[in-house]
Amino acid sequence: MEPHAYAAFDAVGLRELIRTREVSAAEVEDAARRAVEQVNADLNALTGPLFDPAPAHEPDGPLAGVPFVIKDSGPFTQGVPFTLGSRSIRGAYALVDHDLMARFRTAGLVALGQSTAPEFGLNFATESVRYGVTRNPWDLERGVGGSSGGSAALVAAGAVPFAHANDAGGSIRVPASCCGLVGLKPSRGRTPSGPLAGEAAFGQLVEFGLTRTVRDAAHLLDAVSAPTVGEKYQLAPVARPYADEVRTDPGRLRVAVTTVPWSGVPVDRQITEATVAVGQVLEWIGHIVTEASPDVDADEVVEAVMLSAVSTGGAVLRGAPRRPDPSALEGVSRRVLAEAESFTALDVLAAMEAQHLVTRPIGRFFLDHDLLVTPTLAQLPAPHGALDYDDARHSVRSWLRRIFEHGPFTALFNVSGHPAISLPLGQSREGLPIGVQLIAAHGREDLLLRAAAQLEQAVPWGERQPGVYVD
Repeated sequence: MEPHAYAAFDAVGLRELIRTREVSAAEVEDAARRAVEQVNADLNALTGPLFDPAPAHEPDGPLAGVPFVIKDSGPFTQGVPFTLGSRSIRGAYALVDHDLMARFRTAGLVALGQSTAPEFGLNFATESVRYGVTRNPWDLERGVGGSSGGSAALVAAGAVPFAHANDAGGSIRVPASCCGLVGLKPSRGRTPSGPLAGEAAFGQLVEFGLTRTVRDAAHLLDAVSAPTVGEKYQLAPVARPYADEVRTDPGRLRVAVTTVPWSGVPVDRQITEATVAVGQVLEWIGHIVTEASPDVDADEVVEAVMLSAVSTGGAVLRGAPRRPDPSALEGVSRRVLAEAESFTALDVLAAMEAQHLVTRPIGRFFLDHDLLVTPTLAQLPAPHGALDYDDARHSVRSWLRRIFEHGPFTALFNVSGHPAISLPLGQSREGLPIGVQLIAAHGREDLLLRAAAQLEQAVPWGERQPGVYVD
């Protein structure tokens, strides 16, 4: 199988080829390895060489033989080193599989390598001192977003149909928007966070992935979303597979649209226009569309997200094989570790109260609306260096405000725990992808996937390809 033929299929399509024995799993893996190495020369999206051999996986799982990459976001795959994108972490290995990786293995997914992420995952740009700049296949002078940027670059360039990603403030949806992908952040409790983390980022971090198609997101969610015994946050099993939801009419939905961020930062006009156009498409389909948004305080959002930032620093201090050398850290990371150590129980309680002050009005909002539509980002993909994580002048709060100037719409739903998805429904005059975000009530990934599939059919994006693509 040649790489260009391989890249034409999504994960479900590749699995069907393998199931019907049109190609073998070994042929798919070989094509994928060649594809990854080909595009990575331009993108710099891997932390090192490809795994050889790939970690063990079930040969008969529902996605057996489908290649993917894992994100360098901590201990995830047994025996595989991780760095969190930092020069300060060396010699650290995962001793056990993350529960999500165990489910990836059971599904039969084949891990080929590890993708880049910014230091500690605390940036909307994937640019670290350790690994350098990961470049956007749509424009090599622009960033891929963050923090799951290496994963996004490889999926967008056709090298893998799916990549592991996680999201504590937008780290799935932001790179999805920058790279023209489907980025689903499931509800809090839908995917596992153990066994090493009991409550990842105080419930704000969700594990999942990035895809090119809505049906892949649905099939992947089916493969990994069963409840986990003993987890603090978990949801009841769904009535039927998510793969069935993408073929189901959502009915007539009450859709709210807003292009105004809660922080009041400016939004690029092309992004505003793309979001309004999605509202018009939904109205044309037959949904009831109004202009509305939840009433939340932007300062409370920042305070709540502080829980995620300082818990990241705390996890590094607890989990690294040795205390990080401050001189080997980037500027903001030094502040993260310092503030994590100085954060008191009263600070934690205040931030948790801010979380509740954000979550309650959003919950009430979805009593009167089925979907909320917003931009994913306020700006087009940023030029390299625009979000400088090594700037030592920042405190943690000032850094969060800086990245939320670029992406003010995503973190709100990590705080509240609602499911959200970024879809590549727009394109700028420069030919750059524009993501539009859909949010549903807690636990309603079914509704989100129905609406996403409807939009994928009405405004198809599958024929668009970036300048850097397999072959």
